[in-house]
Amino acid sequence: MKDEGQPAPAPEYAVVIPTVLRSSLSVCLRALADARGPRLRRIVLVVDCPLDDCTGLPLVIPEGLRDAVETVPGPAAGPAAARNTGWRSVGEEWIVFLDDDVVPGPTWAADLAADLAAASAGTAGVQARITVPLPRDRRPTDWERTTAGLATARWITADMAYRRAALEAVGGFDERFPRAFREDADLALRIMAAGWTLTRGSRRTTHPVRPTDRWVSVRTQAGNADDVLMTRMHGRGWWARAGAPRGRLPRHLAVAAAGAAALVGAATGRRRVAAGCAALWLAGTAEFARARIRPGPGTRSEIATMAVTSALIPPVAAAHWLAGLVRHRAVAAAGRTMPDQRDRTYVAFCRV
Repeated sequence: MKDEGQPAPAPEYAVVIPTVLRSSLSVCLRALADARGPRLRRIVLVVDCPLDDCTGLPLVIPEGLRDAVETVPGPAAGPAAARNTGWRSVGEEWIVFLDDDVVPGPTWAADLAADLAAASAGTAGVQARITVPLPRDRRPTDWERTTAGLATARWITADMAYRRAALEAVGGFDERFPRAFREDADLALRIMAAGWTLTRGSRRTTHPVRPTDRWVSVRTQAGNADDVLMTRMHGRGWWARAGAPRGRLPRHLAVAAAGAAALVGAATGRRRVAAGCAALWLAGTAEFARARIRPGPGTRSEIATMAVTSALIPPVAAAHWLAGLVRHRAVAAAGRTMPDQRDRTYVAFCRV
């Protein structure tokens, strides 16, 4: 007779971690090895960089995970393609996607088992609760505040479990998203449009702020091209449905246009036009810089970085947005032009 007091057993799952073999991967694996709960049976590392760049890099696997860890060569086409490679190489009912720079909590394995056991038949995905540690002795920098936004972001694959059936139903991640930006929101919107539900679980994972240089805010403007793809596929209301902040693109476009008009006016001898547009550009740039400096630590380095990058971001954002309009001009709504990614031939994984 069934014991009604026993909790339902957790379904089988595989952990998929795309990686370029950063040092943070060893920390992530150590946390998985130390986490209390059922023993992890399969961890798939998708090594997503060219072999001539990755060969020889150290990979430290904790002793308790050596029988569970497998590696798959990735296509080096971005995290969306890497995750597709990982989940299609295994057969478990659930796929738990982790980033290689997160730190699962001390009871992560037990909490994950509970999350999956509690999922209803119509639940396609269960998200972890993400924590981003920030400095306690000063106010956070612009980059730290940006990373902190992950703590409240919906359906991010830093730690997200998806049911295989749901992934198969929508074709997995859309590989037209080449960077770690919007590919997770796109998948979530397509899965919910297919009639599934997504929920937040009890497991907790820490996402440390990754060290970077002062130009990171300029490089991340490439995501404006991905926003064009999102709008083409999901309509203009996708920001609200995905719980994503709208951002400052309209202001960036206005500031960039003012700057361009000032240069054209100066080049053609229209001094009044040039002066007026230059004043608008300066006012917009100063407002943007103040908005980024005010909540920050106020250090000389941070202020200088904000001043310079606040002048660069509007034209760079506009350029990526325009490039996205051109690149994705033929994309139809609801992703109907999404290519069939299942035709890719995947290399079988090998044990480490």
